[in-house]
Amino acid sequence: MEQGRARDAAVPRPYAPEAPGMPETSAPGARRVPEQARGEHTHGEQDGSGCPSRSQPQAQPPSSPIRRHSVRGQILDALRTALVSGELAPGEVYSAPVLGERFGVSATPVREAMQQLALEGAVEVVLNRGFRVIERSARELAELAEVRALLEVPVMLRLARTVSAERWAELVPLAEATGAAAAVGDRAAYAESDRAFHRALLTLSGNQQLVMVADDLHRRSQWPLVSAPAVRRADLVADAAEHSALLDALMARDLPVVQSLIREHFTGSAG
Repeated sequence: MEQGRARDAAVPRPYAPEAPGMPETSAPGARRVPEQARGEHTHGEQDGSGCPSRSQPQAQPPSSPIRRHSVRGQILDALRTALVSGELAPGEVYSAPVLGERFGVSATPVREAMQQLALEGAVEVVLNRGFRVIERSARELAELAEVRALLEVPVMLRLARTVSAERWAELVPLAEATGAAAAVGDRAAYAESDRAFHRALLTLSGNQQLVMVADDLHRRSQWPLVSAPAVRRADLVADAAEHSALLDALMARDLPVVQSLIREHFTGSAG
C-alpha cells in the first residue's frame, strides 16, 4: 500500500456501544436532561408561606461530559494498543471517521484521542486527511533507552539500599503478570504489564513527577520501528525473566547484581 494513503485500520477491540436507550453523548440530537422534573421545586420557587423553599434539592447537572470523556479514554487506550501491536502502521494515514465506524462511535472521540497521541509524539496531523503514524528510527529508540537509564538506574540503586524485602515482595505479582503475557506472546498485554511493573518500582521513590516522566518515556519506547522485525515470544520471555531476577536481587540486597540487571535491562529490553 502506498505510504501516506488513508486506509481502514484493524483495531484491537471495537468499542462496545452503550446500552439501548442511552444515546451516545457526541451524537447529534442526543437526549437532553430535563431542566426540571415534574413535581420538583427549585430554590427559586416559593412554599405555601410565600417564602422561597430552602429544603428542595437543586436539579442535577447533566452527566454527558463524564460519559464523553470515558468514551474518548477507551478509544485512546485501544489506539495505544494498536500502536504497540503494529496494527497502526508507521507511515500510514488514518481517517478519524473511518476509525470511528470501526469503533462504533462518531469521529469526534477518535479525533480527540488522536490529538492526544499527537501531543505524545505518536502521530502527526495531515490536513484534511487524518493522522499519520510517526516513523521512528533505531537511533531514537536508543536515545529513549539512554534517557530512561539516566533517570531510573540511580533511583533504583538508591531504593535497593533502603526498601525492605517485604515491600519488594509485594511487586512479585506484577512481575508474574509480565511473565504470563510473554508466555502467550501477547505484545500489547506485555507492554501494559511491563509499564505497570516499572511504575510500581519507581513509585517507591515517592517522586510522582519522576513516575510520570519515566512512564511517558517508557510508552514511547514501546512503539515499533517501521522496518524492525516482529518481537519474538522468546524475547518477551527473556525480558520478563529479568523482572523476576531483579526482584530476587532487590530482596536479597545484592547491589552488584541489581546494578548489572538494571543496566542490562535498559540496553537489551524488548519492552
